[in-house]
Amino acid sequence: MSDQYLVRIEGKNTDIAVEETQSILDAALRANEWLPHSCTQGTCGTCKLKVLRGEVDHRQTPEYTLTVEERAEGLALGCMATPRSDLTVEPLGNVSDDGVPGHPLRDYEGTVVVLDDIAANTRRLVIELDTPMQFNAGQYAELIVPEHAGARQYSMANPPTETRRLEFHIKLTAGGLSTDGWIFRSMTLGERVSLRGPLGQFNLVAKQDEPAILIGGGTGLAPLKSIVQHALVEDLVPELFLYHGGRRREDLYDVEFFRDLEHRHPHFHYRPVLSEEQWEGATGLVTDVVVSDFPSCKGMSAFLCGPPAMVDAAVKALKRRRMAPRLIFREEFTITPATSTAPAVL
Repeated sequence: MSDQYLVRIEGKNTDIAVEETQSILDAALRANEWLPHSCTQGTCGTCKLKVLRGEVDHRQTPEYTLTVEERAEGLALGCMATPRSDLTVEPLGNVSDDGVPGHPLRDYEGTVVVLDDIAANTRRLVIELDTPMQFNAGQYAELIVPEHAGARQYSMANPPTETRRLEFHIKLTAGGLSTDGWIFRSMTLGERVSLRGPLGQFNLVAKQDEPAILIGGGTGLAPLKSIVQHALVEDLVPELFLYHGGRRREDLYDVEFFRDLEHRHPHFHYRPVLSEEQWEGATGLVTDVVVSDFPSCKGMSAFLCGPPAMVDAAVKALKRRRMAPRLIFREEFTITPATSTAPAVL
């Protein structure tokens, strides 16, 4: 058995038990103690904390996320660092959950019940869990890759009322441990799958006065689909504008699903955009189409999900249209280098 240490989270006056091989973040979330986090794979730095007392093992923390100088100053990544002694740590980010419902991180088992090709190199995976998972619209789970130590992250596309059947949209990545090596190669209906969740702080849970623009690139549509369904059922947003960007028509999916939602909910608007093919719909970069549609975004909010370049472009475009930065929420899809065994979106 591994050793166990006590970690005190400064500002919460909370002590949590952490195994010597367990990350500080993993232990905190399993204890339902909120800590800021996003990627959980060492690439974003959202979970940085300062070690006030004790010693940690940085494991495979990338130097581009946590420099040698930062380590010397006592900083660590909560998602990567494991304890070597009892610790006192102070998160650098906001430890308040801002009233967002907390759902403890748990391990789950389930069965593959849907595995469909829905767009170019894109599959819909639905897993029926043995036990329900409570989560917030916009969060994600980590699928455990069989016969490997690694896990890969995918956002739930189903609304949080569906706690037993989790829907994921998965894009093939050449050489990807999870996609090329498993989901697109050998996964079959009826296969048993291990996963853990929920994770992430990208969500929409509370009623808001601001109309919302949702921009998804590729399978960045997944958490937005969850958010849209939840917002419409719960009447959380006065008006919703969903933009889905792809290169060609073969990249679009769930078009009829959103067209039907648009027909049934007059305050929901769906606009697919293609960047490399002329068609009857909008053409160009999805962020340019948004800028063209909205002379001003003052008094609006945004939820963005997709590749970092798309998310960055969307943030800049919305700021130019006077959207308040505090009302821009984002989830970036990142990829861990192939040499790393850390979790990644693949």
